[in-house]
Amino acid sequence: MDEKELLKEKFKSAISSAVKVISEKIDLDIRFGNNINQKKDTLNLPDVINLKNLQDFTNLRAFADSEALKIKYTNKKIYIENEPQGPIAKNLYAIAEKIRYEKIGSNKLKGVKNNITKCYENKFKDKKIEEIKTESDVPITEAFELYLRSHFFKIKQSEKTKKVLSYWKDLFDKNLKKKLGDLESCIENQSKFNKITSELIENLEFEESESKDQEEQQQKTQDDTSSDNDTDQDQNLEKEEQSEQNEAEFSVMDSSMDTVNEKDMTENETEEVTGDPSLKNVHKKNLIKDKYKIYTNEYDETKEAKELESEEEINRLRKSLDQQMINLQNIVTKLANKLQRKLLAKQNRSWEFNLEEGMLDASKLARVIVDPLHSLSYKVEKNIEFKDTIVTMLIDNSGSMRGRPISVAAICADILSRTLERCSVKVEVLGFTTKNWKGGKSREKWNLNNKPKNPGRLNDLRHIVYKSADVPWRQSKNNLGLMLKEGLLKENIDGEALLWAFKRIAKRKEERKILMVISDGAPVDDSTLSVNSGDYLEKHLKQVVKWIEENSKIEVLAIGIGHDVTRYYKKAIKIADVQELGDVMINQLTDLFSEKNKKTIH
Repeated sequence: MDEKELLKEKFKSAISSAVKVISEKIDLDIRFGNNINQKKDTLNLPDVINLKNLQDFTNLRAFADSEALKIKYTNKKIYIENEPQGPIAKNLYAIAEKIRYEKIGSNKLKGVKNNITKCYENKFKDKKIEEIKTESDVPITEAFELYLRSHFFKIKQSEKTKKVLSYWKDLFDKNLKKKLGDLESCIENQSKFNKITSELIENLEFEESESKDQEEQQQKTQDDTSSDNDTDQDQNLEKEEQSEQNEAEFSVMDSSMDTVNEKDMTENETEEVTGDPSLKNVHKKNLIKDKYKIYTNEYDETKEAKELESEEEINRLRKSLDQQMINLQNIVTKLANKLQRKLLAKQNRSWEFNLEEGMLDASKLARVIVDPLHSLSYKVEKNIEFKDTIVTMLIDNSGSMRGRPISVAAICADILSRTLERCSVKVEVLGFTTKNWKGGKSREKWNLNNKPKNPGRLNDLRHIVYKSADVPWRQSKNNLGLMLKEGLLKENIDGEALLWAFKRIAKRKEERKILMVISDGAPVDDSTLSVNSGDYLEKHLKQVVKWIEENSKIEVLAIGIGHDVTRYYKKAIKIADVQELGDVMINQLTDLFSEKNKKTIH
């Protein structure tokens, strides 16, 4: 081991010791990068291999300290009890809780305070002040964090931070300033702190306006459609579902087009989905009450994975994925073998026995020896109906999937691709994210056009093809490693991604089509949600799912990682830990391929 490697090992050892002491969990298993473990009492940290300068080391130390403090000071039950509704509100709530436990740790440990403060200062070093021109260039989440940190950590404002905060300061001063003292006084009382935070967020003006818009829309749609309450939903979801239950169905096929002209969309979409006859002219029966709009899609892109990185980088990421597979492969492979046996059993020969003609049944010849008068037994091979099948895996490539979730998803996609391919089942692996944070060029164009109201989706989409259905696993296996590229994972606009994957699979000639969606949360895009209603993307996802489930023969299965996706999909399950993903994917696919369980998801 050279000197550089030795220093890195010492650094890892020091970080691990510090985390265990701060969290007061001596038995906590600390893993770095590739050394992912499936135990629950495990903390996974970024690999030190990628650390290039002092700033990177400081950021890692701060991240480790923060995670340790979260383990020690955050009660998950209390956190969930007080969590507000809506994606933006939830993000703000999480930021406030993070600042709470980091402040407690900083008060007690000077080194922790230094690490966290420096890390946050580093966050704004690379930020170009000339790019900040209007309020829309500063996400409310970023400004909210800066506002709270400035108060709790007494951070001196630079020219950059002052400009970032200036666009939101009046709103925060009006709604938050008077309560900051109350928050600080109860910082060690999580229940009280979380409750006050939730109330403050719900009272912010942007939340109130969104609620009004939702109520008005709900009232309008109630006049045109009957209530469609789902009594089987969990009671905890009833409040969130209430605003969407009574909305009229609209044509979700609008969402993939760069114009809102109904005629153009109908014509174009009908051409694209000729693979499924049930999809034709479906628009005519749908009532377009609440159109999902796209401000522009000229900057959207669909890319082959190999086009996004150099061959050298893709090969490196593949090696990293192979290393991570060492700990998980045995478990997932066993499950994959189970699926393989199930599929091959359906494809293997089947016979009819005890016939009077056909092929001689050699296994019954012993009867003739025992009783010469016993007639010979014959058998005939039966024709087995095994439907030509394709499975599409659509994987959420959002920033919240970083670390263990995306690693496990990539591993499962890899192993399932190999397994299903051996069983003559075509497999396609797709990913979805955005090209930029904060809206990218779409937002810039909107700004230049004087910010028209209700612009709709306001970010640049990036859809990624990791493995095409007709490309063998061996030729595309390196591409799957690209999911581990952290810089690739940004925001997630699920409705349009699902529609994109649906159109690809709808064109296929296979008789049976299965679409498996893997996600860890609700659709979130700060740029879009900051200028539309808070449930804008969620609403669209529900409408897309409903349309696909009711108007096509494609079987849709969703797996939510730590997130209940039954609110969006009929066939869906939730897993608490990403390590369950392999088990769940295999078992659910096995059930789907089993004739008697074909229509049920357990």
